[in-house]
Amino acid sequence: MANPTHRHTRTRRDKRRANWKGQTPNLSSCPECKELKLSHRACPSCGSYNGNKVLEIVEKEA
Repeated sequence: MANPTHRHTRTRRDKRRANWKGQTPNLSSCPECKELKLSHRACPSCGSYNGNKVLEIVEKEA
């Protein structure tokens, strides 16, 4: 198996790592309650998806 014989420069290393950035999630507003939610998923605050109530949201008691 071949091994590198010469050291790579900092520039080559940094060019390779230039695309290691994270991405923010695509958030959209819920048409029912106007809270932010992930696209193509049920709203965690009101439980609706595509205009229908699909989840029953239970409040936690303190």
